[in-house]
Amino acid sequence: MEWIKTILLGIIEGISEWLPISSTGHMILANELMKTKDSFLTTDVFLYVIQLGAILAIVTLYFHKLNPFAPSKSKAEKRATWSMWFKVAVACLPAVVTGLLLNDFMENFENPWVISTTLILYGIAFLFIERKNRTALVTDMNSMTYKTALLIGLFQALSVVPGTSRSGATILGAILLGTSRSVAAEFSFFLAIPVMFGASLLKLVTNDYVMNGAEWGLLLLGMAVAYLVSIAAVRFLTDYVKNHDFKAFGWYRIVLGVLVILFFLFV
Repeated sequence: MEWIKTILLGIIEGISEWLPISSTGHMILANELMKTKDSFLTTDVFLYVIQLGAILAIVTLYFHKLNPFAPSKSKAEKRATWSMWFKVAVACLPAVVTGLLLNDFMENFENPWVISTTLILYGIAFLFIERKNRTALVTDMNSMTYKTALLIGLFQALSVVPGTSRSGATILGAILLGTSRSVAAEFSFFLAIPVMFGASLLKLVTNDYVMNGAEWGLLLLGMAVAYLVSIAAVRFLTDYVKNHDFKAFGWYRIVLGVLVILFFLFV
């Protein structure tokens, strides 16, 4: 059963990590439904390191765009790629600071009530910003300024609160700051690489949990499933935002938040 549960959690991670719907909320609810209490599948090591599979999906899908050394790129394209990475680095600074200072403290708030509240609040925020017809000022990565990148990073730092959704906070902030939905989603993907890789590496280095062979197998399986599902999820979102807004995700967050409350009140 642990292998089946691992596959299910890998699927959930691969979908919820990139869509603005909170992977933490989904993981906690899934673990409650599958009754994995006191299991390796509920440890920080598993829940954080499984994200490496999702990160590798972004690297795979966007390898050429992310690679400043690609021989096929002109000098101008290589400079643009380096510029993009510098913007990513600037945007990651707030998350690094808040993560190091508040991560352990905010773990105390990983409970259904905080998660359901943030799910609902950010769902309402998505519905609110999509009610207005906003003219996108940033329609590609080259036109994004370092100031805008830093401000998007400040929104990303809000994801330290459980249930917020790193992609949700980042995309919401980017849209408010005038980026197009496509650029907001793509920049959110790129920001995840250093942030999630750093968080996963930190958990591996600082955690004193010693995994046995079977647990290593479960972790690798979860990463592999998250990798495959992430590729599908990212492709879906990039195609979706070309012709749709984020209202559907806002409603989904609200409904899920209410379901989380009802589940923990009556089950």
